[in-house]
Amino acid sequence: MGGSQSRSESRDGSGRGRYAHSGSFQQPAAPQYPPPYQPYGDPYGAPPPQQGGYAAPYPAYQPAPVAAPQPPSARASKPRTLDRRYSRIADDFQSVEQVTDALAQAGLESSNLIVGIDFTKSNEWTGKFSFHGRSLHHISSVPNPYEQGISILGQTLSKFDEDNLIPCFGFGDASTHDQDVFCFYPDERPCNGFSEALERYRELVPHLRLAGPTSFAPIIEMAMTIVEQSGGQYHVLLIIADGQVTRSVDTASGQLSAQEQKTVDAIVRASELPLSIVLVGVGDGPWDMMKEFDDNIPARAFDNFQFVNFSEIMSKNMPQSRKEAAFALSALMEIPQQYKATVELGILGRRSLKAPVRVPLPPPAGSQDAYSYGAKSFSKPTTSSSYPPYETAHTAAPAAPSSAYDNQVCPICLVNPKDMAFGCGHQTCCECGQTLQSCPICRTPISTRIKLY
Repeated sequence: MGGSQSRSESRDGSGRGRYAHSGSFQQPAAPQYPPPYQPYGDPYGAPPPQQGGYAAPYPAYQPAPVAAPQPPSARASKPRTLDRRYSRIADDFQSVEQVTDALAQAGLESSNLIVGIDFTKSNEWTGKFSFHGRSLHHISSVPNPYEQGISILGQTLSKFDEDNLIPCFGFGDASTHDQDVFCFYPDERPCNGFSEALERYRELVPHLRLAGPTSFAPIIEMAMTIVEQSGGQYHVLLIIADGQVTRSVDTASGQLSAQEQKTVDAIVRASELPLSIVLVGVGDGPWDMMKEFDDNIPARAFDNFQFVNFSEIMSKNMPQSRKEAAFALSALMEIPQQYKATVELGILGRRSLKAPVRVPLPPPAGSQDAYSYGAKSFSKPTTSSSYPPYETAHTAAPAAPSSAYDNQVCPICLVNPKDMAFGCGHQTCCECGQTLQSCPICRTPISTRIKLY
């Protein structure tokens, strides 16, 4: 950011973005990016040694040294000044616009937004309480939680993005599972502002088959690739997800599942780049592991991860505009400090040469027809900060396609066959069902378990 050249002017023929360099920093000489594609496997070389189930810790971010305090007599001779730049911001706002102004006053100068959307199968039932039993990807005249999250944070950060281009990706569907991401457009171009991101999201949803398991590592690595290609511009990765990273029932207490370990490793490595990660939790949760991630990730170059519970904030008894302002603030209040850390660490405005090289998959089949003809499936939402509350939604959306295989697989682990039924009639596998207190589909307390043979 800060340069006069837009990202769209610097795109190569492949469609993958190379964004304009920040005018605030001198760009070092470096070979052309992106480098030739290498099959994804071990983009970082040999993995760091393991310590207690985590990757070897990276050097922790150390703030600039502070001079020793002066005696009272010396301090009295000088009026005290307070540097308010890059500080945490207050929490009493009435609108999203006020949060945007506060971010600027706190020192945020420029930012680029990247969006990752969770399309795992659990979205079909984790809106039972928070979204009136509908799928969290339910499309109607009223924005669903994913649309609200994109709109509120996109609107808040658009002031800090000169070209307003937003790379958007999906993960967790039947084409990506926990290994890849797909780009919203087949030519890998970004969306032009959050309004187009919402349009394209609505075009994609009817063509997706929700699957799993859940891992945030692929989308974090995709964001790292984009930051590297941009020459080290500051980016905010917005991940909107309905649940936690997949954790098998046979994962021992105190240990991480394969998906959890890869996610933790990706967050740690991302701290070597000017990239902040904001994870927005939509739906009913649970969110205990995400809070653990936020509090207990191993040492990083700087604190680059923030979790915010969208459903909890939006359920508060206050005007809609205040709820949206509270959500934007909770998600972004640490961004000025994180931006400052990238400046002091010297990682802003330079390439690290350590980022993985991710190439996204194309969007699912069938979703390209509307794009090819430039169709707009619905009118653009207004940029007003307030949406109608959830209770006014009535229009049903097309159900996500399913297969006979989906109907036979446990909806929790998405691996084992269904071989245990509950009194409500829903089924899981025995491994997952043994420890459940309530049905994962209808949330009815479990009083009867029947093993199927």
